[in-house]
Amino acid sequence: MRPQVILVATLLLNAALFALNLFVAILSGSRVVLAEAIYAITDLVGSAFLLWGLYLSRRPPDYEHPFGFGKERFFWAFVSIVVTFTTSGIVALVTGIEQATSPHVVTHIGDGLLVVSATLAVSSVGIWITLRELRLSRQSLATLLESAHEGLKSVFYQDLVSIVGAVVAFAGLLVIYRTHDYALDGAIAALEGFLLVATGFVLTAESREYLIGRALDPNVARSVVALVERDPRVARVRSAQSMQLGPDDALVALRINFEDGLTTDQLESAIDQVSHTLRTTYPVLRHIVIEPES
Repeated sequence: MRPQVILVATLLLNAALFALNLFVAILSGSRVVLAEAIYAITDLVGSAFLLWGLYLSRRPPDYEHPFGFGKERFFWAFVSIVVTFTTSGIVALVTGIEQATSPHVVTHIGDGLLVVSATLAVSSVGIWITLRELRLSRQSLATLLESAHEGLKSVFYQDLVSIVGAVVAFAGLLVIYRTHDYALDGAIAALEGFLLVATGFVLTAESREYLIGRALDPNVARSVVALVERDPRVARVRSAQSMQLGPDDALVALRINFEDGLTTDQLESAIDQVSHTLRTTYPVLRHIVIEPES
């Protein structure tokens, strides 16, 4: 999968959406369209953070960071989620409540409907790009959502929430056009803000797990142990500890009981073979520590 393709496409699409939504929001005074503009600009900034994190994560290991900089992507994904969902959600919620309690006239509703439709179309294109990249890399959406790619998952949810928000905004503007109930404009903007904040809390909690050091998926960990114990020179794996160092980078530390009677050279050969087998089968295991025990 090419995360940079998804992130650059998201940047460009949201830049166009922000300019369009902001222009119509100023023209019409609609808080619904303004909420779409706020979300577009925070989505743009969030995508920039993700791209920056991707760049930083590719630096080679150094003395102070012997396992590399893979966790940069987790940190910047966390920042992106806070900015994109929480900040934009709170701003949209506040402006929506203000309009709902002290409504003012909303004009140019036709333009608002057009720009909301454009938001729906652009967000759909964003999801299509993500799904295309998954298909090209022979992965599924379920694989992405279960993976440690917090940044790419947040991009997918950004587009998904944007589509839901655009549908609600479109329906709300139609009702406002027919009823002239301008308080509804604020209520819908507040609803979009609440949806953003709620999504942000869920993604932030998941991102926190990777920042503090989340282990490999239990199924993967069990498969790793089973693979090691298939080696005839391995008597038993005493313990297996792991940590995600990045979306495509993990550390695993194994305490292994090898069969009795192995010479030093045979033991070294067994450790090298086990490490090679693990790296070949699970490319994500870039750091393997094996502690032999008698």
